[in-house]
Amino acid sequence: MSEHHERQAEPVERTGDEVRSNWVQRRRDKIYNEISANRRGEYTVPTWVLAALLGLFVAGWIALIVFK
Repeated sequence: MSEHHERQAEPVERTGDEVRSNWVQRRRDKIYNEISANRRGEYTVPTWVLAALLGLFVAGWIALIVFK
């Protein structure tokens, strides 16, 4: 299976305003997609939140053992 790569055209120079507006549009799209997924029930809890809850649980368990 061989991959066929076509020669790409010369890169087009863009102004700072174009780059910024593209970045803003991508950011808006990302936020919109995330909100839409959350409304459909496809949300997830960030890993750092789960780690913090686990740490609190373990610390509480140790506190119960040590101070009882």
